[in-house]
Amino acid sequence: MKYIISGTNRPGSRTLQVARFVQKLYAKHGETVELIDLAEVGLESLAAAAGYGDQIPPKMRTEIAKINAADGLIVVCPEYNGSMPGALKYFIDHWTYPDSYEFRPIALIGLGGRFGALRPVEHLQGVFGYRNAFIYPERIFLTDVHKLLDAEANLTDPRLLALLDSQVKGFQAFTRALSSAGIDANSRIKARNDAAKTV
Repeated sequence: MKYIISGTNRPGSRTLQVARFVQKLYAKHGETVELIDLAEVGLESLAAAAGYGDQIPPKMRTEIAKINAADGLIVVCPEYNGSMPGALKYFIDHWTYPDSYEFRPIALIGLGGRFGALRPVEHLQGVFGYRNAFIYPERIFLTDVHKLLDAEANLTDPRLLALLDSQVKGFQAFTRALSSAGIDANSRIKARNDAAKTV
């Protein structure tokens, strides 16, 4: 299962609208993809000094378990003050290393004003690259996103639709290739667990 992360907990966000639209594109290409909405992961229940490791609340632990078993992650990220939203970074900082990150396939979609969230996407590439994830190189930047969504929260620009469609198909092929070669995160975790059973 792949998961789309809607990268803000802001109520009624365009980020969530875009994430849901991307979810429909995956369905069009024959794949069910689940949505992780940061407004629903339990960030508000984290105390500043008691939200890491074994003290993570059950609701967030469930979401992190999804990350740790994902065939791939699609992060839809808006630009807040020149970077990613603090809620997204806070969520990422509670993931488990190495399982959440190493060799985990990641696709990135940025949305914002004039620059389409170029900076936060590059910041995410730095975070995931540092943690040895497989970053799919075909990134999408939705500039002036407030002009792109129609009344039903659909993207209708033919050029952007073609780009998103290309990313969906490419990321599907990318994750299949990594899995078939046995070098994706899930294959490596399975191999590690199998080796531990034989010791």
